[in-house]
Amino acid sequence: MKKTLCFSVLMMLATGYAAAQTDKKVTVSGSVQSDIMIAPMQDEAIGTSEYDNKYFLTNTYATLGLQSKWVDAGARFELTEWPMPGYHDAGNDFKGHGIPNFWVKAKLKKTDITAGTFYEQFGSGFILRSYEERTLGIDNSLLGVHVATSPVQGLQLKVLSGLQRNYWDWWGTNKNVVSGADAEYEIDQLSPRLRDNGLHLSVGASWVNKFEENANPYVLLRGEHDEASQTDKISAWNVATPRFVNAFDARLRFQGKGFSALAEYARKGDDPNSLNSYTWGKGHAEMLSLTYAKKGLSLLAQTKRSENMGFRSICAESPLSKAAYINHLPAFTVDQTYALAALYPYATQLEGEWAYQGSVAYKFKGKNAPKLKFNASVVNGLENVTLGGNEALMGTDWQNSAFFKQGDRYYMDLDVMYEQKLSKKYEHHFMLMYQDYNKEKIQNEVDAGSIKSWIVVYEPKWKINKKLTLRGELQTLLTSHESDNWYFALAELSVAPYLMFTVSDQIGRSEPTPGQYGDFEHYYNVGVTGNIKSHRLQLSFGRTRSGYNCNGGVCRYIPASKGFRLSYNYNF
Repeated sequence: MKKTLCFSVLMMLATGYAAAQTDKKVTVSGSVQSDIMIAPMQDEAIGTSEYDNKYFLTNTYATLGLQSKWVDAGARFELTEWPMPGYHDAGNDFKGHGIPNFWVKAKLKKTDITAGTFYEQFGSGFILRSYEERTLGIDNSLLGVHVATSPVQGLQLKVLSGLQRNYWDWWGTNKNVVSGADAEYEIDQLSPRLRDNGLHLSVGASWVNKFEENANPYVLLRGEHDEASQTDKISAWNVATPRFVNAFDARLRFQGKGFSALAEYARKGDDPNSLNSYTWGKGHAEMLSLTYAKKGLSLLAQTKRSENMGFRSICAESPLSKAAYINHLPAFTVDQTYALAALYPYATQLEGEWAYQGSVAYKFKGKNAPKLKFNASVVNGLENVTLGGNEALMGTDWQNSAFFKQGDRYYMDLDVMYEQKLSKKYEHHFMLMYQDYNKEKIQNEVDAGSIKSWIVVYEPKWKINKKLTLRGELQTLLTSHESDNWYFALAELSVAPYLMFTVSDQIGRSEPTPGQYGDFEHYYNVGVTGNIKSHRLQLSFGRTRSGYNCNGGVCRYIPASKGFRLSYNYNF
């Protein structure tokens, strides 16, 4: 880490000097984000955890960047030595402090060259998505070189290679190099007739290679019970996992006159890893997405099939860890913002799934006319696919299942949303949702069953005057599952442009340990938020229930907590 710090400081100084010499106009920008929990409290009723630091917990990030005509540079400092609740999966690897991200970008006429850390996504991310999502504790940036160029009009080329971040371990025992190339070409550049008619057609292709220096071999252990001798035996054998794994992606996109279509196919080579029980077999994903939009109307229909597409730069990384993922598979479900609609969010099942999503939104004509939106999401498993945690498959060949054969229902939601502005001062939103959540499969809990529920949400908003706005939420989740019903209420008063006061209460059965339900508890929260220019400060106090926070099908478990929280954001 010291080498990284010294190196990044030197790069920043050198780049700042170069930029100043090249172009006198240098822009300095940056940001600070700090989330702090002050003196976390113990609460046996909701099952709070004990923490190493009883005084405060924090996730703090500070970024500094320099921009000029020819050169950009930047670095980010992180302090996660005492992380916020739920951020210390896979042991304590998330804990640390230093400057893990730093970069220098040279901006030439048609080419950008980045040295240092960078993020990138090829296509929909099926074989490469390097990104940061702080709410999930994800940062799988690459440390190396990235080149993006457009040699001719309509053609974009990208080439990259680098070590993938694994929390604070860049140079450890697992040297995991990710390399790749991507090309996209706008075919309509060859046809003036297409362009004149507002039609766009493009084709893209990608290749990604993973090299893991210490991948060969891994020793796998399996316990077996001998009924005859009534003894336990341990079997051990080596699985010669490959050092190199290749993945390919091809896609075709069409846009024109309000309609767009995207077809994409990805394939991954033999890749025994902890997510598929070290089985041999190809992985692949297919997607078709169609959209249509015109004034007042929008339509979406898409489907995706994936199998054995968990792609990581460290094949033995814990399945519970968020680190070392090379790719990303979108969930094809809506990331709900209402508390109870997001109570049971869907997590993409990397061993395989069929996913469908469709939505219709319509804005009626006329002044203060309502808007209506309907969404449906369905996710099913593949027939007879049980890759994750299946010891019987370890070291064996895996044959892909029949393409159209489907297995158990993993998830389904049907929801309708209605919103209308009744006057200049008053508007309201209404949502009705049916959800079928296979907790046993999604959360890997034996005999947990499926949670089938109805969710009702009402959100009024009243603009009292130019400075005061009052917003409320009333929500209920009704289910016959042993998890029982939930209720939620919120009131929020905004005092423009500086202050906002919030009070809320969420009522439901506690879950101190997964699958073990306790008594009904109040998860109350009170807070105040202040905004002054580029500064935002929020102080709150309350209880947080245990559960999952998800974004795009990737989830993070959040244990129950209680205490004061302070959040500060600054951009300059």
